[in-house]
Amino acid sequence: MPLLGGVRPPIAALLCALLAVAVFPTLGVGAVHEQEVPQAVRDAERRIAEDAADSFKTSVDVRARTVRRSAASVRAPASGTPKATLRSLLPTGPPVRGGVLLAPHTGKPLATGGETVPLTGADAAALARSPAANLPPRLVTSGRAGPRLLFFARVAVPAPDRNQDGKPDQARDLAGEQGDGAREVLLVVSEKVAALAVHGDGRTAQLVGRNGKVLATTAATGKPLTLDAKDRTLPSAAADAGLHTGDASGSMLGDGHDGLRRVAGWASVAAMDGKDDAFGPGLTILTLRDVTPAKGGADHTGFAIVAAGALVVIAVLVALVLWVTVQRPLLRLHLSAARLAKGAGEMPGVRAELARPVAAGAFGEPGRVGRALESIRRQLLGQTGPEPVRPGRRRPGVRALVLICTLVIAAWGVPLLFLLNRVPAAQAVPAAAVADQQARTEATADRVRQSLGQSHADLAATASAIAGAPRERAAQVLRREHADHPTYRSLYMLDHTGAIVLRAGKEPLRTLARPTGDGITQVNTSGKIPAIAAYVQIPTAKNAKNAKNAHKGGDTASAVVVAEIGVDALNDLVARPGLGRVWLTDEHHRVLAASVGFQAFQSLPSRALTRLVAKTDAAPGGAGSPASAVLHAGTAPGAGPSVAAAAPLAQTGPAAGLGWRVVSAEPAAALKLAAYQVQSRTMLAGLLALAAGGACLSWLHIVVVRPLRTLTRCAERLADGDRRTVLYPVHHDECGSVTRSLELLRQALVERDRGGGRAYVASVPAPSFQRGSAP
Repeated sequence: MPLLGGVRPPIAALLCALLAVAVFPTLGVGAVHEQEVPQAVRDAERRIAEDAADSFKTSVDVRARTVRRSAASVRAPASGTPKATLRSLLPTGPPVRGGVLLAPHTGKPLATGGETVPLTGADAAALARSPAANLPPRLVTSGRAGPRLLFFARVAVPAPDRNQDGKPDQARDLAGEQGDGAREVLLVVSEKVAALAVHGDGRTAQLVGRNGKVLATTAATGKPLTLDAKDRTLPSAAADAGLHTGDASGSMLGDGHDGLRRVAGWASVAAMDGKDDAFGPGLTILTLRDVTPAKGGADHTGFAIVAAGALVVIAVLVALVLWVTVQRPLLRLHLSAARLAKGAGEMPGVRAELARPVAAGAFGEPGRVGRALESIRRQLLGQTGPEPVRPGRRRPGVRALVLICTLVIAAWGVPLLFLLNRVPAAQAVPAAAVADQQARTEATADRVRQSLGQSHADLAATASAIAGAPRERAAQVLRREHADHPTYRSLYMLDHTGAIVLRAGKEPLRTLARPTGDGITQVNTSGKIPAIAAYVQIPTAKNAKNAKNAHKGGDTASAVVVAEIGVDALNDLVARPGLGRVWLTDEHHRVLAASVGFQAFQSLPSRALTRLVAKTDAAPGGAGSPASAVLHAGTAPGAGPSVAAAAPLAQTGPAAGLGWRVVSAEPAAALKLAAYQVQSRTMLAGLLALAAGGACLSWLHIVVVRPLRTLTRCAERLADGDRRTVLYPVHHDECGSVTRSLELLRQALVERDRGGGRAYVASVPAPSFQRGSAP
């Protein structure tokens, strides 16, 4: 019967697995080379461009909503001229450059104000007739004054009156040339492209059109970087990449000069919206920065070759030792036991097989089984009786040998897993990566500041809308504003006594006592959920009937509107891809929101982070400054070094007095740096070697060592005279074959003991025992 499994497959698998692992250091570790600009720096620049594109898209959406809100809050007079109507509708402020009213059917300009609105290339009639309730903004570059953002708002105009002579007056033009009762005109507002939000010393951001033309340039500090002849292709290359590759963002390397290398990141503005937005494909944000290139990185090819060669030697040595001490002796036992079982039969031609002695191995269990078989052979020949097993301390066997082989493999894998190719984080992480972490943290803080500031501005518009309005109208405004602002958890109005008189949304976590002035405040300092509220005084309407019921304390506001900002909205604001773990903390460094799970008002996860945040604190009245560092203690128990940064939330605006901080920490091992790539691949090689060696040797222990130890005990008991224990083979391998042969030998010994073996003994000459002879 053929053998299935047995001792050969585990040893062969062990040799093949270790040789395969030996190839990994050469192909994996040896292939890592120090780049002039690390991939981590290039990826960080790409993320910074994404942050700038997202900020630009958000600011445009905010301006579009502001224009529509302003147009909706002003009611055009029915008898006014188009010029007067435009003046009443046109928002005020530095961003606004000009405006125009378009007729509802023909798109004909009815009135203009400020600079000429560049409608060249836009179908004014199609815009005026568009059924869309909210037309998205557009960027035009055909005007002489430079690129302009166009915002659209539909304006409801009362029905025009006729003059006494029966002819329509100028207001008739606002309702349509045909006088068909149309009540909407299209307001177009032209604004200058705002400066791009970019952070980091020496960084420049550019707004690039689809043709590669730079439309706007902003420098974080100092003067913008100048593009030489080679770097002038970067804007067009970024625009082409966004149009033709389908990627949303990427990074590029520019030319080197003065010992520096220029790295650029780009991101498509259209991709930030997740759909075909107003700008269409091709509008791109490009960020530029000069970094110091790496000098002469370490070459790991020699280490990889030495490590691979050492593992090859270990693999061959371990396989050879197992072959000599386990595989070959076990195969010999299989053949010897089968020969003895065959010689113990009744056929005269095969009884001569008992004349050949059994070669007993000199090591471990195979040697003990061999000696037991030799004793059984001699008992069958009648040369000796049962031989008791000598008591005493056993010598190390196959199990100890397998353990030694495991330790030899571990001696190669454990140093790779825990000791070799370890570089201190301060040396592995370049200064540019630390600066990029700080710049992105500042951008996140700016993102939170803008969101809070816009929430406060929208709340101020809400307060103006409900000033002097009846209760039903005020309740309607509150419901509409709550539906339009997902960041508002609850929206309510307090009277002069501090009681809630109107509410939209959820029940407030903690009702804000009636405050004075306007701003944003942190309502609670303990509890399960942080409560943050924006509040604005509702101005008292002139000539209001209830003015006499105003608060007697001299306050000119009769009520306050409060918006409770949900912590989930803050969690979404601080979560940024590639920034690691991010926390929003209060002035006492307690967590209010985070990109990961947290408990309200808990401390930061490590003292190193708390000390870093403390560096951003300033003297009373100051705003503080950002800080960054490589933390060796990590941000969690058992975590490795991390790149951390902290930035104050705001220096101006309604959130300036909160004293909040945005804190981020990215594990250094997560950065795409050559030192950490070598470290991770070295650890992987060690782990693979330990896994392969442990798996194959465990397989060998299960299918060979344990059955062999059981077989050894059975063979020694049979040689000692145990004739009653029936031996049952379990597997079709070497140990199972020897067990079957022992059972046949047991049966032959039983027959001999009953007297049937006397003639058999007389017919076979007694051979001399030669220890160690071949079967």
